Amino acid sequence: MPVKIRLQRHGKKGKPFYWIVAADSRSKRDGRYLEKLGTYNPNTNPAIIDLDIDTSVTWLNNGAQPTDTARAILSYKGVMLKHHLAGGVRKGALTEEQAEKKFAAWLEEKESKVNAKKDKVSKDAEAEKQKALDAEKELNAKKEAEAKEAEEAAAKAEAEAKAAAEAEAAAKEETAEDSDASEEKKEDSAE
Repeated sequence: MPVKIRLQRHGKKGKPFYWIVAADSRSKRDGRYLEKLGTYNPNTNPAIIDLDIDTSVTWLNNGAQPTDTARAILSYKGVMLKHHLAGGVRKGALTEEQAEKKFAAWLEEKESKVNAKKDKVSKDAEAEKQKALDAEKELNAKKEAEAKEAEEAAAKAEAEAKAAAEAEAAAKEETAEDSDASEEKKEDSAE
């Protein structure tokens, strides 16, 4: 029975979520499996991989062949390195302590790289938020300035209309006074 370490797709459409499983190569992609080794969520940045390293190494030692994607994931989590170091221990090239020390050093280095990427992603997201906020503030300031200009123009137009109305009223009064004065003159002259 040829055993493969492969991904089993779960999750909804457009949001995949995978189980990493050891399964018979003749079974369907999402069908029966022998053992669940972990999960892989590519929807986040960086992707979240939860994997049982020791069980995965055991399956590799027993002859399970990973698919290309599963091999990349196993390599990323250090399973392939641990399998390689276990081979060196079996051959007598390394002691168990040396292998564990090398694996621990590799894990520490990998963890620092992952944390650096997480920090970079969060800083980039924060910078993007700040950039959007600055652009929005600039747009709001521009809209306020335009509103102020429109308000000033409306006030100026209102003041001009008021002044024109006052001038018109004053002109009507003058013409009314002139007509009153001319009527008085006419009355005086008529008497």
